Amino acid sequence: MSEMINNREYRQKVLKELIKELHNGKTVDEIKPRFEKLIEGISAAEITEMEQALIMEGMPIEEIQRLCDVHAAVFKGSIEDIHRPQSPEEVPGHPIHTFKLENDAITKLVESEIKPELERYKKGETTESLKKLEESFKKLWEIDKHYSRKENLLFPYLEKYGITAPPKVMWGVDDEIREGIKEINRSLLAGNKDVLLEKAEETVDKLLEMIFKEEKILFPMALETLTEDEWIEIVKSADEIGYCLITPKNQWKPAQVDIVEKTQKEEGTKAPVEEGYIEFDAGCLTPEEINSIFNTLPIDITFVDKDGAVKYFTQGKERIFARPKTVLGRQVHNCHPPASVHIVEKIVEDLKAGRKDHEDFWIKMGEKYVFIRYFAVRNEKGEFLGVIEVSQDIAPIQKITGEKRLLSDD
Repeated sequence: MSEMINNREYRQKVLKELIKELHNGKTVDEIKPRFEKLIEGISAAEITEMEQALIMEGMPIEEIQRLCDVHAAVFKGSIEDIHRPQSPEEVPGHPIHTFKLENDAITKLVESEIKPELERYKKGETTESLKKLEESFKKLWEIDKHYSRKENLLFPYLEKYGITAPPKVMWGVDDEIREGIKEINRSLLAGNKDVLLEKAEETVDKLLEMIFKEEKILFPMALETLTEDEWIEIVKSADEIGYCLITPKNQWKPAQVDIVEKTQKEEGTKAPVEEGYIEFDAGCLTPEEINSIFNTLPIDITFVDKDGAVKYFTQGKERIFARPKTVLGRQVHNCHPPASVHIVEKIVEDLKAGRKDHEDFWIKMGEKYVFIRYFAVRNEKGEFLGVIEVSQDIAPIQKITGEKRLLSDD
């Protein structure tokens, strides 16, 4: 029997059975004895494989999300710590080090400020407690930056390696925590004590549980999976999103960057121009993709180069201004009637000279309400490259009211 227990495949099978038993209504206490007898310790990677297997077998993401807190409670105390020499997460400035610093700051805010004030508020100390709670939950909203970096910088790399279940589950719980904080802030303003206490306790528990899941499951899994150059790319983009309650004082610089030569075309990173790709500041595309993207946008775009020649225009399905290809190469002032050519020349002159960066117009054209915008196009050195004209029918946009959160039937 011990040989079976130590067999990794069998252990994986047991883990899936335990989760399914929880799913079918058994409590944590009911399955714990069996769990403790059969499992001495499991790794973050095995938890990931288990969730992936459940999804592949047809269990909806929403169901795993519902069980997330439960199975985390089962795993707590049995997940082995992953130690490695000169662990990257211990180096200041490394993304995981920063995530953990934020988790420490979040935990401190919850334990030393929010929980004590909630207890005082529960006992009847209202005015001062409400004020302090309002300040604390306002600070706690910075957790949105922590989750945004996790979701938009870390998850895409995990998904690239086929790790999709934990990101989907965690993102769902992140959104629940975000919505919980919003509801708490609304209750603080409304003075709704019962709703506030119930939602605050629920959200704080969920938030602390997420910290556990990140540090015992997500972060070890990411450290096992991502390459050094991928961590470098995460560092480069982190400042743009921002940080939660702390500001990293160190910029992580690996002692040795081992950038593996990959099949770049397949992985969507830098791709050689000779293979048909054009490299941009953020990504690369084929000429076919570029042309199709521009023609898909619900706007008309025309580009006039620095010498005044019409060099390009989009050809979307619903054009606002019809333009034959014969205008390509013509001087822009020859493409307008005499009555308005002086306006065009003035726009180009002001944009080229740097007196303006853009100019806007809006006109009625039958049922269309056309918004026309002219922008100066400049390179990184500020050198003038030309003018781009962007036209859009904004009549449908002006009719929008309320909210739309569901898919359309057609």
